[in-house]
Amino acid sequence: MGKTDFLSPKAIANRIKSKGLQKLRWYCQMCQKQCRDENGFKCHCMSESHQRQLLLASEDPQQFMDYFSEEFRNDFLELLRRRFGTKRVHNNIVYNEYISHREHIHMNATQWETLTDFTKWLGREGFCKVDETPKGWYIQYIDRDPETIRRQQEQEKKKKQDLDEEEKTARFIEEQVRRGLEGKEQETPVYTELNRDNDEEKVVFNLNKGASTSTAPQPKPSLFGPSGLKTAGTAPTVKRKDIPPAPGESKEKKRKTALEEIIEFEEAKKKSARTDYWLQPEIVVKIITKKLGDKYHKKKAIVKEVINKYTAVVKLIDSGDKLKLDQTHLETVIPAPGKKVLVLDGGYRGNGATLVCINEKTFSATILIESGPLKGRQVEGVPYEDISKQA
Repeated sequence: MGKTDFLSPKAIANRIKSKGLQKLRWYCQMCQKQCRDENGFKCHCMSESHQRQLLLASEDPQQFMDYFSEEFRNDFLELLRRRFGTKRVHNNIVYNEYISHREHIHMNATQWETLTDFTKWLGREGFCKVDETPKGWYIQYIDRDPETIRRQQEQEKKKKQDLDEEEKTARFIEEQVRRGLEGKEQETPVYTELNRDNDEEKVVFNLNKGASTSTAPQPKPSLFGPSGLKTAGTAPTVKRKDIPPAPGESKEKKRKTALEEIIEFEEAKKKSARTDYWLQPEIVVKIITKKLGDKYHKKKAIVKEVINKYTAVVKLIDSGDKLKLDQTHLETVIPAPGKKVLVLDGGYRGNGATLVCINEKTFSATILIESGPLKGRQVEGVPYEDISKQA
């Protein structure tokens, strides 16, 4: 086995020594080469390749410094955006995570001498919000990504639509209540006193003028004449259900009550209220992804925070570990009948309910709504993925 063989003991020892970070003073940014000791760095500086790089840099040193500064800024901001988002974090924490990568751009090759200078520059240029505290400098990334701005605008538009929908529902309910009150006022009977202007005038009661089945005109019965009792006694009895409608009455269907119209409105809203996101805080979920290993697979956790509707920060029930996962890596948890659940999708979204029973054949459940305007309603055929156990 030759000395330069990849599997030789010396080659393996060199690779072990080169793992991890080395001293910054023995790193050549122009050649992007890390030396392990002073002697190696000295030999590198005397090499022909290093001399050629120095000649190139001497022609336009500002160009190389601008290039390294731009690379350092882009990598630093990309790490800040992906790792911490728009959260407020100490600048040293971000920098330590950035330099943990062996191939990073070193700050001594940029236009900034210290991390504090770089932090102040980020604040002046508007890349981040910076503030100084007794514990040091804190930075907060300002996300100006067009996709993020578009998503925020969609969220604001959705929130405005929800508010408009609530106002529309409130106006609809007020209109139904007003119509119901007006109908009651019209249907209220008015009682008047029975007066006789002339004592000799006969009092006649015409209860139903069109109830007679014969075509010939019949004499009007009188309660005070001798033939009045006889006529009243021999008149055929007519049942109420057989009485034909009066000429002025309409044959239209009975007007729906305000409650029936509200229920129909809520049912129509339920059919069009489904979304592609279902995460809600303070619900119990199960981790189904295997990418995190057997330690977290099939473990139950509680959702502590929902980020951008599709991502959640969960806390494991057993170990207390906190993880940031997408909703595709989670599934709902169905408790035993009688336990409290939260509706995650559909027209009853956000309402608390009680699990009544489970239908294993159709993978659905029957729940009893415990909150909202439809409290007390029992809903059947709710899919498993639309409800989850409350924490």
